[in-house]
Amino acid sequence: MAFEDPAAEVLRHAAETFGLLASPARLHLVWALAHGESDVTGLAERVGGALPAVSQHLTKLKLAGLVRSRREGRRQVYFVDDPDVVDIVRLAMDRLADRTRQSVGSDRSDRVAGAARPAVRLRGL
Repeated sequence: MAFEDPAAEVLRHAAETFGLLASPARLHLVWALAHGESDVTGLAERVGGALPAVSQHLTKLKLAGLVRSRREGRRQVYFVDDPDVVDIVRLAMDRLADRTRQSVGSDRSDRVAGAARPAVRLRGL
């Protein structure tokens, strides 16, 4: 089956986007916003971050087009407007959570059996 490689510009943009999401703090913010909109104070409380740091992360995510905001009175409310971003983040987090649960169960049985834990390998790589 033949397929066409993405254009260099698409690959560059995707790498930049995934690079932004490589930060646990920014990924947590997108994850939280994928579940509902919030202001910066609510997000800082939810992710356990300092208000200025959360605000800076949100600015980067907003400049990259991953989150948007709107003003409600004096508050700035943030949200993820792109369903594809929500799907990608949820899919990745769900898959990794499943693997972590499997790994924890495997670690317990490995300790019992005394076996070495195999390296984690991504499907298709």
